Amino acid sequence: MDKYICTVCNYIYDPEIGDPGSGIQPGLPFQQLPDSWVCPDCGVGKDQFKKL
Repeated sequence: MDKYICTVCNYIYDPEIGDPGSGIQPGLPFQQLPDSWVCPDCGVGKDQFKKL
């Protein structure tokens, strides 16, 4: 699965880890994150991420 990086703060979303702090379980691809999901470090939306 592809990793995605926040273009604002460089946080990397790794689907193998998920985002436990936001209730996102491991194994969820970036494309399947809810539209309401935001970067846990800086708060920007999914549209500010690019594929690594």
